[in-house]
Amino acid sequence: MQQADGLANNHGTRPELHPNEPDPAGRMEKTMPDTPDDFRQVICERFAKVAVAPDRKGKLPEGPQRAKSLGYEPDEIDALPLSVTESFCGVGNPLGLGELRPGETILDLGSGAGMDSILAARRTGPAGQVIGVDMTPEMIAKAKRNVEAVGLTNVEFRQGTLEALPLDGNSFDVAISNGVLNLCRHKPQALAEVVRVLRPGGRLQMADILLHDDVTCEEVAKKGAWSH
Repeated sequence: MQQADGLANNHGTRPELHPNEPDPAGRMEKTMPDTPDDFRQVICERFAKVAVAPDRKGKLPEGPQRAKSLGYEPDEIDALPLSVTESFCGVGNPLGLGELRPGETILDLGSGAGMDSILAARRTGPAGQVIGVDMTPEMIAKAKRNVEAVGLTNVEFRQGTLEALPLDGNSFDVAISNGVLNLCRHKPQALAEVVRVLRPGGRLQMADILLHDDVTCEEVAKKGAWSH
């Protein structure tokens, strides 16, 4: 899936305005805070709303219907409690990119309310383990409640960022990510961290959105509005 994300181009840099081209309605600056800390704060605030008020107006594309439209098995989604699926706002289905084998250790990057982590934990079984990392406290709290609700004991969640994963190196067989890397201000650093924690022969199964070079600044601003 490819879609303009309104955050960075496919080289990981901020789109540049032409000297004679006005910033459309000032929205570019609203989409791109000036510092990494400001950027993370905006993202955390947005996804905190997804966690605590998934039925609000003007929300992100999210919920169980969103998951089904992206290729998740409808029966599997319907069997989950609504609290697990209502805050889902992924952009694809990373679990469909490769088989998760029993006994594997899985890292869920940007684990949100835990839907992908829960599905991964069921695939890897009691002998396996899933660790989810998310930087939004409200999402971590909700994910922990959701894991308890479905009765899994092989999942845990840690608060942290992709650029500085709170994990030991060479620890995971598979890393999964769903619409998270495009939200990282320092993409090469985030990918380096993923490589660090994967075991030799490990793999990254990632669904994300991309910004084509020919997308205009005005289109970037409009596309970026989806995440408000």
